[in-house]
Amino acid sequence: MGMEVQNHKVESHEMGSISDSELVYHVKETLRAVPLGDRHNYELLVAVMHLESDRDVLEPSLRALSCAVSYLDIVHHEALLTSIFNTNMWAYEPYEMDALMALIISLLKMIVIYVENMLELEKGELGELVRCPMLMALVDRLIDLDVEIGWDDNSHDDSGKGIFEMDLEDTEEAACHAEQDIDKLPKGSLSWKSGKEQIAAELLDQLMVLTFEHLKSCQSEGRLIEVFDILLQSFQITVLNAYKSKFAQFVMFYACALDPENCGVRFSTMLAGLFVSGVHSQLTRMSAVSYLASFLSRAKFLSASFVIRFLKRLVDWCLEYCKVHGGDINPKAHRVFYSGCQAIMYVLCFRMRSIMDIPRLKSQLLLMPLETILKHELNPFKVCLPSVVCEFLRQSKAAHLFTVSKTFIFNDLLESELSRAFGGLERLDMFFPFDPCLLKKCDSYIRPNFVYWSMVRTTYHDDDEVDSSEEDVDEDFVDGKGDDVMEDGMRSDEEEDPDDDEFDYNALSKMSITPKNCVGLMVQ
Repeated sequence: MGMEVQNHKVESHEMGSISDSELVYHVKETLRAVPLGDRHNYELLVAVMHLESDRDVLEPSLRALSCAVSYLDIVHHEALLTSIFNTNMWAYEPYEMDALMALIISLLKMIVIYVENMLELEKGELGELVRCPMLMALVDRLIDLDVEIGWDDNSHDDSGKGIFEMDLEDTEEAACHAEQDIDKLPKGSLSWKSGKEQIAAELLDQLMVLTFEHLKSCQSEGRLIEVFDILLQSFQITVLNAYKSKFAQFVMFYACALDPENCGVRFSTMLAGLFVSGVHSQLTRMSAVSYLASFLSRAKFLSASFVIRFLKRLVDWCLEYCKVHGGDINPKAHRVFYSGCQAIMYVLCFRMRSIMDIPRLKSQLLLMPLETILKHELNPFKVCLPSVVCEFLRQSKAAHLFTVSKTFIFNDLLESELSRAFGGLERLDMFFPFDPCLLKKCDSYIRPNFVYWSMVRTTYHDDDEVDSSEEDVDEDFVDGKGDDVMEDGMRSDEEEDPDDDEFDYNALSKMSITPKNCVGLMVQ
């Protein structure tokens, strides 16, 4: 290679005498020799990746590696790959950074092409034999990449304050989101603590798009259900209890968007079943209800009737819990109950208006024993996440959902420490798994099927201006045609006009609400 190592310094005095093609050939031979036991030149190549080496040889070596990625093996060349993925690209000179990015892109295309071929194999004659292990392996890989990506430390605080405002609410900002570089996303976006995280995010984005396209083709071929059944099984094994996964779960979301009547029902039924069952662990049940609440809130393709059906199942479970349990507030002992209560409130923050605008569904909601549950001595209002409680109380007040006597006192404070206690180390009190997907390429698939907060937020803006689009909110939910539905959650052609006791959102614009005084909204 024209490089010598002495005292861990790579000399480059002969580099200029080697042509690019000769260097590429030499790198390929170096990589090929490692499985045969010859590691001398390989160790020199690994040393080049460290910045304490002679910088003159770094850039040509990176470019040579870009032409030799097919010779890299994750087992035999682990040290070299580790050095590449753990580098801080911001420490490089611009020309070195360009060479490094070219290498990374080449590596991503080895992997992406592999997954493409794998999915093609799943569709072929061998599909019956390889489908289950292959799809499960794909989900495992998505989760592995997902957990390598970190959130912006400033985008979440301990109290969960402003979780609704973290959505990409501005319409113009949201529209151009897909055109932005992923490292320039607005508040709530991802942080790149290392080049490894950026690599993981870009690879995950590409692999999920491949998966989305594969699911789309499965739907057109009439075999989405059999593939979804495998994904559902894999979700329970791999994704459900992954610590705050951020993106991999959107594979399930997109599959449900392709077929809400089957996949959407199966997914929701599975999550509700896990929550109400006493067989599973607390963490599994809490994670399941978080997924269910986030799915019911964010899935644009789910009707209000579908939502209220699963909402009633959560309410019924919480009511039965209240009949059996009592005593003082104990977030740790009753954490599953509090997670259920928070899920109910969270769903209603997003869906209350679409439910209240249809008299039949409004009646069903008003008949639910929400007051009994939320007035219970276990006091969910003081334990659940303050931002969720506040938003729920705002909307409940305007909708006249229920009343609370003046003796119902919260000591003028919502304690975030209590939500931390029931959320545990995993902070499941702040886990909303279908918050906006911030992967650039995935966004174009998810966005048309997704409910953003800006679509449902009501008219209590700080400037007291009335949202001129509030009358069109329902059109954002089901195919842009309103939310008239049948009991099974499917659309109905029969229109129902709201009755005279409509949801008075304009009244909210006169309110000034903070975490300290929002509890007073319940006092009539």
